[in-house]
Amino acid sequence: MSKRTPDLFAFFNEVGIISQLATTQLERVLPDGLKVSHFAVLNHFVRLGGERTPVDLARAFQVTKGAMTNTLGKLDAKGLVRIRTNPQDGRSKLVAITAKGARARAKAIEAVAPMFEDLAKQIPSGKIEAVLPVLQEIRATLDEARNTPA
Repeated sequence: MSKRTPDLFAFFNEVGIISQLATTQLERVLPDGLKVSHFAVLNHFVRLGGERTPVDLARAFQVTKGAMTNTLGKLDAKGLVRIRTNPQDGRSKLVAITAKGARARAKAIEAVAPMFEDLAKQIPSGKIEAVLPVLQEIRATLDEARNTPA
């Protein structure tokens, strides 16, 4: 075990706890019964646009196809995404965000803004700006590792 292992464990432990706390707080304020997983899919589509297959989305979010199908079914039932048969492959589906889904995502961002504003009052912006590049580097490293065969 290297000398850095305890620090890395502590780091990822803190990140995990932050993730859990943030998810719980976000779900308390997300409108219209949205869950963080629903918001994440809507946000993904707003950021990247286009259509994706459920398998592509499951890979992107690192969840099972069944879990993604469940999330997409809930979003589809609310009219927030559109699911259609893939014209190139009648067996697969294509998913895209709807205008209503884009509005729901915008409404969700408005709903969480006060939470972030409260946090910003407690933690100086310089601290967030200082740690952000490190977090982005770790995310990129982990993302690259998941795409590299073992």
